[in-house]
Amino acid sequence: MKPIHLKSVTYDPKQEEKVKRNFFDKLKGAAGKVPFVKDTVALYYCAVDSKTPLYVKGVAFAALAYFISPLDAIPDALAGLGFTDDAGVIITALKVVGNHVTDEHKAKAKAFFEKEKTLDLE
Repeated sequence: MKPIHLKSVTYDPKQEEKVKRNFFDKLKGAAGKVPFVKDTVALYYCAVDSKTPLYVKGVAFAALAYFISPLDAIPDALAGLGFTDDAGVIITALKVVGNHVTDEHKAKAKAFFEKEKTLDLE
């Protein structure tokens, strides 16, 4: 297997627009069903941060686009299994670019959850 050179990952503005349009709706639908929601929101804030390098945005938006996609390897509707593929993609993205998810991104994610207490997002 060939190694992936992160700096060669391309950024796709179409993925960014798709994620920005649909992320929070998908998040509300996944509320209470996935244990990695806070990390996913922190990854989102990393992706939209203007200080984040483009190759990191490319990885983050690709993972987030998969998360919001209705076409999954394992359909989200399958109880207990539906979000396992999404978790794998998000966790892999965080392992690859997680050092770019700053305390500021995590604080924004925490603030989002405090603001949205009416949702069962945890």
